Amino acid sequence: MSLIKDLQFKQEEFEYEVPFHITNSVATSSKVITVELLLNNSIVGLGQASRSFRVNGEVFDGLLKYREAILDKIKGLDVRNYRRIFDQIDKFSRTAPSLKAGVQFAILDGLSQTVKLPVYQLLGGRKDFIETDLTIGIDNLETTVIRAKEACNKGFTILKLKVGEDLKHDIDRVLAVSEATKGAGYIVDANLGYTAKEAIQFADQMYKNAVNIRIFEQPVDVYDFDGMRLVRNNCHYPVGADETCKTKYDALRLVREDCVDYINIKLMKSGLSDALAIVEIAQTANKKLMIGCMGEGGIGIGQSVHFACGTGAFSYHDLDSCFLLKNPEKIRFRCDDNKLYPTF
Repeated sequence: MSLIKDLQFKQEEFEYEVPFHITNSVATSSKVITVELLLNNSIVGLGQASRSFRVNGEVFDGLLKYREAILDKIKGLDVRNYRRIFDQIDKFSRTAPSLKAGVQFAILDGLSQTVKLPVYQLLGGRKDFIETDLTIGIDNLETTVIRAKEACNKGFTILKLKVGEDLKHDIDRVLAVSEATKGAGYIVDANLGYTAKEAIQFADQMYKNAVNIRIFEQPVDVYDFDGMRLVRNNCHYPVGADETCKTKYDALRLVREDCVDYINIKLMKSGLSDALAIVEIAQTANKKLMIGCMGEGGIGIGQSVHFACGTGAFSYHDLDSCFLLKNPEKIRFRCDDNKLYPTF
């Protein structure tokens, strides 16, 4: 038997190589909680939570106080019956989704070590590796172009470009990057920053200049479903939802209202249980998927690499925290340029 004996949280903080600037937010570091799940056979399952107040409404110190409540619900349960344990952790979906993700992966990691099979194979083993993009935050035009060219020289073929604070400046920056990095593809992420009218104006300028945008991500506010649909219906590029989709119920609404072409799954928003459900919802509705991250380091990126390779569900992968943060240890994955491989 592989029974849960204890649960421990370890606080860690990683500095960004350069300040991470998105719409109305600049971060210089990322604070995470590494989850250690001790089983009665001395196996320790690992996971990680990277909280976000902006997206999830989570407060770091508040998350630390959930340890006893979570342990109380799962202590003594057998990780081989992991879906039963997931059902208990699902009770924290709205209040602590990033912890839900970290604990659920730690459960699978403990099971993985018990049965001596990597997590990505437990989840289906669809792919042996994935290729990630690299994010270029909001900055002046010259710096943006320099960083974009450096990323392409390192082998990244898809760049994620942050926009959303200044429409004219955004248009100028993205056009300059497109001119300087011909052959690359771009995921353009407004992080809620535009009105529907501004988003359509931005997309029109990109299309007139033949910019190779693969996804126009979260152009409008989180609850502006009508605005999202308006952009999609008046835009030559696929439109994706990020902040708007946290749970399987959010995914159902996006599908029902036909607002988007893509859904961005992040384990920190959804946990593994809802992420698995969103994959099924999207595939049934013929919507495409990308997977993203929220400042995870070490095992945090590893858990998303295993999820992405296991399900094989994603057209694009935005799992680049390991390149944006200073020296996070690579746990349960390894890098080869822009390729990320799950490890055991």
